Amino acid sequence: MAFDSLSEKLQNVFKSLRSKGLLTEADVKAALKEVKLALLEADVNFKVVKQFVKSVQERAVGQDVMNGLNPGQMVVKIVNEEHMENAFYAEYGSGKPVIAILGEYDALPGLSQKVTDNKAPVAEGEPGHGCGHNLLGAAAAIGAIAVKRYLEAEGISGTVRFYGCPEEELLSGKVKMIYYHMFDDCDFAISWHPMSANMVYDSGYLASASAHFEFRGRSSHAAFAPELGRSALDAVELMNVGVNYLREHVTSKARIHYTTNSGGFAPNIVPPLAGSWYFVRAPYIADVKDILKRIRKIAEGAALMTETEADVRIDYGCCEMLENHAYGDLAYQNMKEAELPVFDDEETEFASRLVGTVTKADAEKAQKLYDTEGRPMTWKLNDRNLYQLNPLTASSDSGDISHIMPMCVVTTSCWPAGVAPHTWQATAAAGCSLGEKGALSAAQIITGIAYDLYNRPDQREAILTEFNQKRDAYVPMYES
Repeated sequence: MAFDSLSEKLQNVFKSLRSKGLLTEADVKAALKEVKLALLEADVNFKVVKQFVKSVQERAVGQDVMNGLNPGQMVVKIVNEEHMENAFYAEYGSGKPVIAILGEYDALPGLSQKVTDNKAPVAEGEPGHGCGHNLLGAAAAIGAIAVKRYLEAEGISGTVRFYGCPEEELLSGKVKMIYYHMFDDCDFAISWHPMSANMVYDSGYLASASAHFEFRGRSSHAAFAPELGRSALDAVELMNVGVNYLREHVTSKARIHYTTNSGGFAPNIVPPLAGSWYFVRAPYIADVKDILKRIRKIAEGAALMTETEADVRIDYGCCEMLENHAYGDLAYQNMKEAELPVFDDEETEFASRLVGTVTKADAEKAQKLYDTEGRPMTWKLNDRNLYQLNPLTASSDSGDISHIMPMCVVTTSCWPAGVAPHTWQATAAAGCSLGEKGALSAAQIITGIAYDLYNRPDQREAILTEFNQKRDAYVPMYES
């Protein structure tokens, strides 16, 4: 099933809607019938199409359209918001268990980079794989193909699915895919990520949410008539100061970071529009929601102080990762049996030059943590419980997957110890044999984990027992 670009197929449907100033429920249903056919022709899974059309119809005949200036255009907007491009899955086999192997392929803005030890973009300002998702998606696909060939050769009961998952860097892709019921009949999920260590993460991935705050003021000449102006930029600055004071009074493991936009056009014009984009992370989704409520109050206070208006839009967020030690033990055993990446002298030399571009203290700290014995690359299996000393403070929409089925996460050595993801150094490593060797090792580990899940019912039972003991009612961030 694939979500290809459907814009051309849907244009004819939208033409008639755009021209309408008033829509009836019959108009909406007729248009959505055509949308449904276009999606099915593009090989979109029927269950996904059904849910998608239902969601659009509910919005299109409700307040979303009623409050729109042009109902026809509003329906078009709803369809574009609801449908998800570039997500897919491919499957082989039949029966249980159904194993989901998760692949990601996001790039990051501004991280275009050649395979060299100095910052040198392939194309200035263009994206690059600074989080190694080129490796992540490829290795996951290789693992899925290997599992498919095993099922084919042995003729045993079981299904393998490879999921192509976009928008992970926006913390939204898998959340939407869950919403569209794409994982409903899956039993276990396997995930991995490029990193500086060969290890298993029993827990990780902070809960997170993304929120946009837009302020609307009143423009005026900043010298001739400043009293007539109401600065949206003032509101943004006051809000950001308030949030920085808030940092002292949230859980110590929370992370709040932001960027600003639309700060004005010229110093002598009072800015009528300005905004901030916030990410909030915390160990649990309940903490994220609480912090967001407090940030919203700060935004409202900033608007009150500046006599501006504030609009708040909560984007998709994601849950924390649900621990499953039994699954982690199984993954770790497979890492013991796998061929971990081994790096030759030339690769080690290149890795050393990359390490030379970060601070000595950061490099030494990482090499000590991963016990590299002074080498730039981690070359052995790390301790089973290293995740407790090196917890993940990033977020991923994979966290939501762990709330609907058991999920394990492994990492392999793909860039030097001391190099952080989302950097040009990580992009360089991910584009050469350093990352490739780590990816091939990950593919082998994924295959081994799947093999055990198919052949060891005792392990499946232990993993599911722990999962059922720890799981709670799952509510996506954007539905709460």
